[in-house]
Amino acid sequence: MKVQAAACSPSMLLGALLCLSCGCTTEYKPQNGDIIFHTSRSAQSLAVQRATASPYSHMGIVYVKNGNPFVFEAVGPVKLTSLNEWTQRGEGERFVVKRLADADRVLTPDAIARMIEVGTTLEGRPYDLLFEWSDERLYCSELVWKVFKRALQVEVGHLQTISEFDLSDPVVQAKIRERWGDQLPMDELVVSPATIFDSDRLVTVYERR
Repeated sequence: MKVQAAACSPSMLLGALLCLSCGCTTEYKPQNGDIIFHTSRSAQSLAVQRATASPYSHMGIVYVKNGNPFVFEAVGPVKLTSLNEWTQRGEGERFVVKRLADADRVLTPDAIARMIEVGTTLEGRPYDLLFEWSDERLYCSELVWKVFKRALQVEVGHLQTISEFDLSDPVVQAKIRERWGDQLPMDELVVSPATIFDSDRLVTVYERR
C-alpha cells in the first residue's frame, strides 16, 4: 500500500490539544501513523469492553493514500478500509484519535515506510477469534502493537495475559464458553485496545463525541 508521508509539528499538536480542552469542533486532519479507536458494533464488542473496563473495542492505524485517509485494521482480513467507512461502523460514528507524543521526531517518511512494509507482510491474514499471540491470525490491537514494535521499536501499551482481565462478567463468561469451552488459555499473551488507549506514549488529537 502506497501512502504519503505527513509530518506532525509541535504547533499543530498543541493546537489540537487546545481545541480539545476548550470543546470546539474542528475536522480531523489525518496523519500517517495516527491510532484510531471506536466502539465496535461486533458481536464480541461488549465482552471486550467489560473484560478491559474500556468503551473502546476496535482500533487501527491511519494512513493517507493518494490524498485519502484509510484505516489499516484487523477485521477479517487485515486490510485498508476508508476512514469514512470505518467511522460509520462505530457506535454513533464516534471515534477518538491518538498520536505518538513525539510523532514529529519519530514518524519520519522512512519510519512510515517501515510501518507500511511491516503491515504489508500481515495484510490478508484472517481475524483471530481466539486472541492467540501469533501472526497466523490477528486481532485489531495485536496488529497495531506489532506494526509499531517491529517497524519503530515503539511499544504502545503493554502486553498482558488473559488472566489479568476481568473475566467475571456474565457477558464475558458467555463469550468464553462459546469460543474456548473450559479450555481458556489463561497465560496467553494479549494486548487490548484499552492498554494502547491508555499508553503514556500517546496523546489525544481528536475526538468525535
